[in-house]
Amino acid sequence: MADDVTQRQRQKPDLLDPILDLAINHGVINAQQAAELTEAHVRTGKPIRNLIIDVGFLDEDALLSLLAGYMGCDLVDLTTIDIPPHVRSAVPAAVARMYNVVPIDVQPGSVTLATSGLVDPLATDELMFVLARDITFVLAREVDVMHRVNEYYGDDSTTVAEMLSTVIEEDESLGLGDETEDEKAIAEQAGAAPVVRYVNLVLYQAVKDRASDIHFEPFEKEFRIRYRIDGALYEMQPPPRRLALPIISRVKVLANLNIAERRLPQDGRIAMTVAGHQVDLRVSCLPTQFGESVVLRVLDRSNVSLDMHNLGIPEDVLDTLMMDIEKPNGIIIVTGPTGSGKTTTLYACLNTINTVDSKLLTAEEPVEYNMDGIIQVPINPLVGNTFARALRAFLRQDPDILMVGEIRDLETAEIAIQASLTGHLVFSTLHTNDAAGAVTRLIDMDVAPYLVSSTLEGVLAQRLVRTICSNCKTPYVPDDETLQRLSMRREQIGDRPFYYGHGCSQCNNSGYKGRKGIFEYLRISEPIRQLINDRQPTLIIREKARELGMRTIREDGVRNVLDGYTTVDEILRYT
Repeated sequence: MADDVTQRQRQKPDLLDPILDLAINHGVINAQQAAELTEAHVRTGKPIRNLIIDVGFLDEDALLSLLAGYMGCDLVDLTTIDIPPHVRSAVPAAVARMYNVVPIDVQPGSVTLATSGLVDPLATDELMFVLARDITFVLAREVDVMHRVNEYYGDDSTTVAEMLSTVIEEDESLGLGDETEDEKAIAEQAGAAPVVRYVNLVLYQAVKDRASDIHFEPFEKEFRIRYRIDGALYEMQPPPRRLALPIISRVKVLANLNIAERRLPQDGRIAMTVAGHQVDLRVSCLPTQFGESVVLRVLDRSNVSLDMHNLGIPEDVLDTLMMDIEKPNGIIIVTGPTGSGKTTTLYACLNTINTVDSKLLTAEEPVEYNMDGIIQVPINPLVGNTFARALRAFLRQDPDILMVGEIRDLETAEIAIQASLTGHLVFSTLHTNDAAGAVTRLIDMDVAPYLVSSTLEGVLAQRLVRTICSNCKTPYVPDDETLQRLSMRREQIGDRPFYYGHGCSQCNNSGYKGRKGIFEYLRISEPIRQLINDRQPTLIIREKARELGMRTIREDGVRNVLDGYTTVDEILRYT
């Protein structure tokens, strides 16, 4: 029996990193340990090299020696090397940080770069192009490389301005601002070295600042670049309007899109390495009156945990949810507005139950993160591959667990219910204001109430609220008006203070840094099933659920205010 449990809990994902192959070939780890390391990498987003060191299979020096043999390069101790200014200046600051490299020697046609790990061949090609030199790599300790980068290349704010100045200085000589319909000319503009460096810097800065989206927005007289950080938009120093075409074209080149097509929407994807870790960028191009508006969704696995215990779900809710996702059949729905973390929660649920003896299929629009051991199907309505069509095909694939990105219509809902009734566990999302609203939304789609009550197991509603910056967190005593807005009495809080962030350099003077989920879980118990069968409205279902112990999303938000995680304004804004 214990062996069966062990087998059920063990995943066997494919190896994701050549370091694992090296470690296996040199007898450092076995195949099972490699699979476990890969699983930890997929779950946490932490680089394989760091996991190998943390677990204790190799120390950093031994790992670097292994990598040096594989790359055919030397090992150096950066603490003993004096790097003169003319060598440092051979690599722009943005490039050094972007690729996590330090120049240690410069010759007329070549440069030697110190780095701390394997270098992606694509990154090598880009470095050769941007630096206009042949490149030789040497390996050094990660902390030493980072220290030298920080020591030599200053802060990022000055670098953005410097890089933009370089682009502006060179654009006229390169003809970067020339409007043209010629594909070859557009490609030449997009491939100009200053544009390449500038776009790389914009992407690097976005990842460094934990941005979720990057907006390139052309207007009649200006060209704006904005980052969305913790749900709020922040504007960068804007490039000149004439640089909109080459900058946007560079993004389209990276995403393998048609750079000459500026009349139709296009979608693409960019996979790149930033400061040593892999980042996926989802690209959307939209034609506008004054050019193409491009938005990049930043999918940085190092900032996303797919461990259920790291999502911030309250313990009592998590315990109940974990029991429900272990059921053999039924439907579990996650609801909330766009950008509330629904997909991350679904991925975490799937990651928890993704075992070698279960077959999991997902239908997503688009696929945000590649998950090992799970068959993921991208939805494309333009070619007829809808959620309903994919879900119908899934049932012929002998699945155990299904995930459909969103239930949008009656057809998709009916197939999901049919899948549940035939012994499958189904995960999906809806756009409703609260958990009880998901029930009435399904009935409004003309799904029979008895089908909803017999298949639905639970609905998780969630929001993402900004958390107070720990560096400028300040206590205060709330006044009666604030308590009234939260429907609270003075005796309920006692002497407990509320908190806010007064603003500092670490949070861009916003008072917030990071986000946290607030949750509401409606478990479909027998009393709730009876109300569904009776077609009772959302309000009645919600009040009954509260009687049975459900904490509303507003109440969970207030709990987070009392615990000092967020502010009253954030809770009132999102609930």
